[in-house]
Amino acid sequence: MVQNKSNLSLANRRQSSFFNQLPPAEPDVYYVGVDVGTGSARACLIDTNGIILGLAERPIRRQELEANYITQNSTEIWDAICYCVKSCLRESGVNPHEVFGIGFDATCSLVAISESSDKPVSVGPNWKDEEENIILWMDHRAVDETNEINATNDKCLKYVGGQMSIEMELPKMKWLKHHKPGGIKDCKFYDLPDFLVHKATGTETRSYCSVVCKQGFVPVGVEGSETGWSEEFLLKVDMPELVEDDFRRLGGIPGKNGKYLTAGDIVGKLTSQSAEELGLTTECIVGSPVIDAYAGWVGTVAAKADVPILQEEDAHSDGSIGTACGRLAAVAGTSTCHLAMTKDPYFVHGVWGPYKNVMAEGYWLAEGGQSITGQLLAHVLAIHPANQDLIRRAEQSNISKFDYLNSTLEGLVKEHGERSVVSLAKHMFFYGDFHGNRSPIADPRMKASIIGQSMDNSVADLAIQYFGACEFIAQQTRQIIEEMEKSGHKISCIFMSGGQCRNGLLMRLLADCTGLPVIIPRYIDAAVVFGSALLGAVAAEHAVSEYCGNRLKSKRASFLNAPKPHDDGGSTSPYTAPSATSSTNLTALGYTGGGGGAHQNIPQLTPMNEETDYFNQASATNTNTTSGRKSSSAIKSDDESDEEATLSFGSKQDTHKSLTKKLDDLKLKPLTTPGSANVPGASLWNVMKKMTGPGRVVHPGSNDDPDRKLLSEKYKVFLEQCYNQRKYRDMVDKIEQENLKNAGKA
Repeated sequence: MVQNKSNLSLANRRQSSFFNQLPPAEPDVYYVGVDVGTGSARACLIDTNGIILGLAERPIRRQELEANYITQNSTEIWDAICYCVKSCLRESGVNPHEVFGIGFDATCSLVAISESSDKPVSVGPNWKDEEENIILWMDHRAVDETNEINATNDKCLKYVGGQMSIEMELPKMKWLKHHKPGGIKDCKFYDLPDFLVHKATGTETRSYCSVVCKQGFVPVGVEGSETGWSEEFLLKVDMPELVEDDFRRLGGIPGKNGKYLTAGDIVGKLTSQSAEELGLTTECIVGSPVIDAYAGWVGTVAAKADVPILQEEDAHSDGSIGTACGRLAAVAGTSTCHLAMTKDPYFVHGVWGPYKNVMAEGYWLAEGGQSITGQLLAHVLAIHPANQDLIRRAEQSNISKFDYLNSTLEGLVKEHGERSVVSLAKHMFFYGDFHGNRSPIADPRMKASIIGQSMDNSVADLAIQYFGACEFIAQQTRQIIEEMEKSGHKISCIFMSGGQCRNGLLMRLLADCTGLPVIIPRYIDAAVVFGSALLGAVAAEHAVSEYCGNRLKSKRASFLNAPKPHDDGGSTSPYTAPSATSSTNLTALGYTGGGGGAHQNIPQLTPMNEETDYFNQASATNTNTTSGRKSSSAIKSDDESDEEATLSFGSKQDTHKSLTKKLDDLKLKPLTTPGSANVPGASLWNVMKKMTGPGRVVHPGSNDDPDRKLLSEKYKVFLEQCYNQRKYRDMVDKIEQENLKNAGKA
């Protein structure tokens, strides 16, 4: 039944039993987060307890006119953002004057803008289409340019994992120089997160996250850097245009003609135009942005969880952001990024970084990654002959394809008398680098190899191959972590985010392959956009403190005391569905009516059973496909058992009692006092601790567990498949070179 929208008004929500059981949130103080993924733009609105009051999503298009040429439209993306922010305000009932801060994250895609007009310029391959001005991160057109850049062996390359990736920005800029009609004389360039901040504030301020991680910027003082950008390096790669006027096209020199900030630092306030388009006010403060995966780090690694090492870290914490060192954030979707912070720089081949000042001054971050994970699972299903049969069966059973496969595996274990699903698939050796390898091999030529296939075309065979793909994701995560630890990292646990968290089979495999506890956040699909909202909270911290200290004399007082606009109960768009895809309806997440009830948005906190097996983790029910970076997953409906719904966005009345105790244990307080300005990253860390909330844990089995022992043995095969592929390729390439040489002599 659809609830009357008036019952979801902000005033009613404040009076609900739910709010009475929370630490009192600061009244009239809210923040907005914006996340732009590969396939959609999202926005959320949170209060000072970190509770999401509104969440909206809208798909964005990507164009691939030729193979490996993948583009997007910055105007379309900005319009989608504005739609989502306005939707959050409308559905939550929050007055725009009550929004103090906004944060942005986006994919690491290159945006080309005209210097003379500040409008989009074409990036090809259709040069007449000026609106297609973004080269998407997954665009692989710049193969030769990437090789030429890496052939320089410049010292800056050591800070991007030893070589630049084809996914980074400089190869794309170099490609444009040589292929764009007229060159890049009238172009300036942004990473997408920085462009969004430019659009919002009108400034040319850049984020360390974007320029250090993706553009070859080396912070002042590192390797003797005095300007951040290296004139010597850029001239070496034939890019003198980027050197002109103290690197103006890239953002300039820090402290001279350029400004660079760490995550959540104050960029400025919204312009009158952007405020109008977003439905906010010019008093809203914009925080320095981050790349989307890094927002996942912000939104997860401060979560409280029943893990002894985390409790020990918190007990001995000095209150600095250094407490997060050793906590690996795995931000999973179409691909997966692995982020870890350290106090000192550690160099890991094939792992991007170390990146300085990205999250806090003086701290370093490393970024490993898997080129495809969610997309891998979707691909394995799509290419199998039994895929249509699977879709039909899953629909008839009213469960997701992945739940159906998990159930199939469970049935096969019983049918064949196997010990477990790991034992069932013991002879499936699946190496899944279909789209090249990001970490730790850093080889875009890598391909998949599967040992153990037969002529079986059944759903049962598809289930075994699906298991193999899940195992591959987990084994490669172990490989990345091991390479990081060889170089000095000390990884204590994995903080997951993204729809893959709902796949209990995959989460169990990650824990058992790596031997590390896996923490699942309270907001699975919203962890990234939630992290962006925290950046807005950090930027607005002082403004909030001043406002709370003297509300009556603040600029906002006259606006906030004015009558609230009448809610006409307008129609609800499917794009506001807080899910991985726009097709999922709001009730699947515990929403009714307009979908904005704060009392409905608090997570359920039922603890996970440590004895759980590979099939009773966070299962899903609705069938959905991946949309952009968000991975394929489904969401438990509101009338199902609470046992697994603890990972969902919704909540139910019978969880309120346990929720109160857990929130008390977290000691959440309203955000009323700024953090210490003398401690780098203190404000960000304080906000993260106050607002992130609890996480749920998947513990690995014991060292002598049969499944863990079997997975460790199969890991040896996994490594052989990985390294032997390169060996075999070199062998045949050598012969072919000899053949070509001999043919030339003939």
